Amino acid sequence: MNLHRIFVEPWQSHASHYWPVFAMAFFVTVACGLIGNYLVLRRISLVGDAISHSVLPGIAIAFILTGSRSGTPMFIGALVAGVAATLLIEVLHSRSRLKQDAAIGITFSTLFAIGVILISIHGAHTDLDLDCVLFGKMDFLPGREPVFLGVPGVTVTMAVVAICVGLLIIIFYKELLVSSFDPSLAASMGINPRLVHYLLMAILSVVVVAAFISVGAILVIAMLILPAATACMLSDRLWLMMILSVLHAFISSLGGVHLAVALQVPTAPASVVVGAVCFVVVWIVSPRQGLISLWLRSHRADRAPEVRSAGNV
Repeated sequence: MNLHRIFVEPWQSHASHYWPVFAMAFFVTVACGLIGNYLVLRRISLVGDAISHSVLPGIAIAFILTGSRSGTPMFIGALVAGVAATLLIEVLHSRSRLKQDAAIGITFSTLFAIGVILISIHGAHTDLDLDCVLFGKMDFLPGREPVFLGVPGVTVTMAVVAICVGLLIIIFYKELLVSSFDPSLAASMGINPRLVHYLLMAILSVVVVAAFISVGAILVIAMLILPAATACMLSDRLWLMMILSVLHAFISSLGGVHLAVALQVPTAPASVVVGAVCFVVVWIVSPRQGLISLWLRSHRADRAPEVRSAGNV
């Protein structure tokens, strides 16, 4: 195994070319990771999955109505579909006996199927294809016209979205924190937990839509869950979870780009693999919730009766 070829040569040969790809992957994973902490805390992680699949019919309908694949119609169509999916999930959950996971499953599978049919019918003679739904077009970003420091416009847009998400979390930190852990307490403090929930879902829709067209469904779905799941294994303090999510985003993005260059594979799934490896490592070595820590505590608990018996003798 040539370690120089695997770890050093990709950066010597491709660093300048893949800079926009890394920037896009980082901003996507940061935005998804930050808002994903609230999804994990509220136990609604699959809502992000539902929205990322449900934007597909919005994209297809926007293309059918306008005949254009430009960013603005696609973004508007996807955003409308994402918000509609969120409202449909809430209606099914609140107006029927269905649990939320069942409402999510019905919504995203139905809307995704409609989107696939629409694209299959109306996108047959264009490059509006289903591969972009999974992997996006992130690896083609270096070929786009740069608008700022050599970075394409879609990456700048994603950076703005990530910064806005961070600022909104800072401004409404108390409301989001209290309504996530105890909606009843939030209501007693004058905070409307349902309104906070809908606003959170609206922000989630914007993040998913902004990222979906360029990076595809795989990276969006994974990064709504992996950074938060990794962070909660290390801390139960929300502010620290946010910082750890950003760190996870940086490692998974940098490692994903490196893996993509070294193995000549798409960047989106490579970033997901690196993020999953980070989660597995933390799951094993976490001081309080890791497998090693749990095994040691279990081993001490099993030995405690023997020690007490020996002491009595």
